[in-house]
Amino acid sequence: MSTAARVVRAMADRALTAGTAESLTAGQVAAALADTAGASAMLRGGVVAYASAVKEHVLGVPGELLASVGSVDPEVARQMALGAQRVLGADYAVATTGVAGPEPHDGKPVGTVYVAVAGPRGCAAQGHHFAGGRAEVRAAATEAALAALLDAVLAADAAAPAP
Repeated sequence: MSTAARVVRAMADRALTAGTAESLTAGQVAAALADTAGASAMLRGGVVAYASAVKEHVLGVPGELLASVGSVDPEVARQMALGAQRVLGADYAVATTGVAGPEPHDGKPVGTVYVAVAGPRGCAAQGHHFAGGRAEVRAAATEAALAALLDAVLAADAAAPAP
């Protein structure tokens, strides 16, 4: 079973919803979820925030943050996830930002990726570095985002008090 299918099943079984905020993956995370039967039970939508102006004006990432650190930063990923959670009215939101290449961006090397997941228990970002060309980096970032979302949902189960 694919990671996307595992996410859809886990979230639908728990009556949870998800949304996405994507920069370098440009909708691939939302598409992977939507390609899975049953996604309509859990997928609220997604924001493709490729431009910093969209990150700021749609998702609410502070302009000062973008000006000081650039768009490829763990705190930017966190703010994107929180913004998507709010804008889409989702229980969980996953965000991706990074450098797919072929050139470095904002002083970060190709393959640098940050994934953040916002949920009922808070929001955390993870840093990654993926090797390969543009397509490989984007595919790896998509898989990392799906895995992080699944981990967050399953971790919430583990942290829940026993009945």
